[in-house]
Amino acid sequence: MKVNIRANRWLGVSLIFWASFWFEELWYNIVGVKVELNNFLVVNFLQFLTPIAFFVSVSYFTNSSYSLSKNVGKYMIIPAFYLTLLFLNRELDDKYQFVQLLFVLGHAIFYLGYSLLRIHQHQKGIEQFASSTQEINLRWLVYIIIATLFMTFAVAVFNLLFYELPLNLFMNATVLGVVFFIVYNSLKQHQIFPKNKATADVNEQEPKKQLMEEDRLDEIKGRLEGLMSEQKPYLDSDLNLVKLADMLEITSHQLSHVINKGYNENFFQFVNKFRVEKAKVMLIDSQNDKLSILGVAFESGFSSKTSFNTTFKKMTGQTPSEYKKAGSTL
Repeated sequence: MKVNIRANRWLGVSLIFWASFWFEELWYNIVGVKVELNNFLVVNFLQFLTPIAFFVSVSYFTNSSYSLSKNVGKYMIIPAFYLTLLFLNRELDDKYQFVQLLFVLGHAIFYLGYSLLRIHQHQKGIEQFASSTQEINLRWLVYIIIATLFMTFAVAVFNLLFYELPLNLFMNATVLGVVFFIVYNSLKQHQIFPKNKATADVNEQEPKKQLMEEDRLDEIKGRLEGLMSEQKPYLDSDLNLVKLADMLEITSHQLSHVINKGYNENFFQFVNKFRVEKAKVMLIDSQNDKLSILGVAFESGFSSKTSFNTTFKKMTGQTPSEYKKAGSTL
């Protein structure tokens, strides 16, 4: 679907590295000979890179200006120590096997935790440029991380207690379920950042210097209010900062500044305020009685019933159904 291309490529890389944890079983099924993973340093090393590849994927998902080339050096410091440990462990007949296992566990927990932090920052920042956040909040990645953390601990405990035994059917079935979950969500994901346009980093703070004079800000505010009133761009459920800025023939940075400074709101709040007002009118208009709550949501510019209910209640203190019921008794 050509969405989030770099992020998805690295998600694929992380899945390939993750698949290497079944290398011994795959080798046995193909060759018919049982092998020790420690004899394959390359495979062992790739396994260690799995959390890093996943974190790079999350970084691309959550930051439109992320650059791997600027960070690759620091990412490889700990893997270099681990590679040294692999060679040392191999020469000393697995004397440091326990240390190696703890190294892998700690490394995985660190990058998975760091990934959760990145996604949390992303979920707070996307309201600066998107009017509908439910489909791009990366909650599905959070579920993957939680499942992966559970499996990491489970496998670690299993290896400590039953080191020589292969993973049991339950653990393999759980992993298969997680893989299907990843595939499903990967196939239904949406483009997070507007394509082919320069957008502000979602984590970027407001510039210290003022972008425009007060007169210019007031002039753009007037044009913006006229646009929202006459053309009603908020009815487009995919409306984003770049689209609206193009309609006003200004940059996305300038529009973001006008909304933040002029209205003390973020882009999400600004646009959905108009959608909620449109929905409030429709809900109490008897001519719209044939429309369901979902129908009103779509007609008002919302992309789903869930986002409609959540946003409407946050802004009015009532659910759409409660508001409609209260309005009908007046």
